[in-house]
Amino acid sequence: MTTVLALLIAAAAMVGNTVAALWEARGSRLARYGRPVWLQPWFLAGLFADVVAWVLTVVALRYLPVFAVQSILAGAIALTTLADHGWNPWNLLLRDRFAVVAVLAGLVLVAAAAEPERPGALPAAATPALLVAFVVVLLAAPIVWRLRRPNLLALLAGLGFGGTALAVRALHPGPIGWDTVGELLRDPLVYGVVAMGVLGVLAFAKALQDGAVGPATAVLSVTEVVVPGAVGIALLGDRIRPGWEVAAAIGVVVALAGVVALTRPDPDTERRRVH
Repeated sequence: MTTVLALLIAAAAMVGNTVAALWEARGSRLARYGRPVWLQPWFLAGLFADVVAWVLTVVALRYLPVFAVQSILAGAIALTTLADHGWNPWNLLLRDRFAVVAVLAGLVLVAAAAEPERPGALPAAATPALLVAFVVVLLAAPIVWRLRRPNLLALLAGLGFGGTALAVRALHPGPIGWDTVGELLRDPLVYGVVAMGVLGVLAFAKALQDGAVGPATAVLSVTEVVVPGAVGIALLGDRIRPGWEVAAAIGVVVALAGVVALTRPDPDTERRRVH
């Protein structure tokens, strides 16, 4: 698969996540006035879009470094912000316009810096190290849960989703097909994908329940880009194109700064809420 095609698949996953968020939000709003949320067509359509986006993400992770795929997925926040304002950037606050441009520009730099080739075999320590890290995170989860601090829960969710991305990237470096299903089912990383994914979903839902959406989303986004991206480079053989190291670092920082800015509340809305 060419690099361009893999990047397009990652971008399609980002769009899928955006569509899923918009449809699920609409279904959740309609649930207040009628059927439960799990019976709302818009919410169910959003879940389907989530599944499609996840499959596209898995495909992208087979051919692109974790830091590139996770950074591109973080761009869903910029698209969601634009969608909430009728896809018209002039409806955004000036701060948010700059933030959207920062996210998109950062993603272009990250995508350009990614080295698509992956090693034929992982280091021997990769799978054991990932499994130990997953166990530590899962053991820490009940403690974080009892603390009921939204930002810590969002951090936990970011580690869960980031762990899922790392496990997918580490699974069976060769092509995946029907002849490898038995081998995959014997690989403990498959169950790491499930466990860390479920943890991410539950922890983020709890973070949103106990705290504000903006800060929780910012912590989640930063965590699931920075932590797995660094682990992918250190442990899984993910590489940056020679000479592009500074550009990749700038791209990640600029994109994440835009994400954090977009998740900050509107000052006028906060003043109205106070009064």
